[in-house]
Amino acid sequence: MLRHDEGVRKRQPRWVYDEGEEPDPRFTLANERTFLAWVRTSLAMLAGGVALHALTTPGPAHLRTILAVGLIVLGAVVGSGSFVRWARVERAMRRHEPLPSFGLGLVMAAAIVAVAVLLIIILV
Repeated sequence: MLRHDEGVRKRQPRWVYDEGEEPDPRFTLANERTFLAWVRTSLAMLAGGVALHALTTPGPAHLRTILAVGLIVLGAVVGSGSFVRWARVERAMRRHEPLPSFGLGLVMAAAIVAVAVLLIIILV
């Protein structure tokens, strides 16, 4: 029979779960749901980049390619950034520290504005 603390020690990544003490499960699950929402956003950006590249749209081909590649790269950045964000929040909760700042949101907002401007240039 596996003791409770033995199961906790086997969780990965250890650099997150070896910190502090176990937080309220509701907070951990909320953090995981937020991580999964960011992963869905990342997948949507990847799909948007692939679709933009595959579909024929009006406008200069080089701008379309730049935008498609940019969306794919942004999807990768958001995907990896969401994991880092999840880990930082989980560690802060385990240590009873203030939650980290939300830099990923600023990156996303700036990227969305840049994508919108490029889409306007392509479509006009």
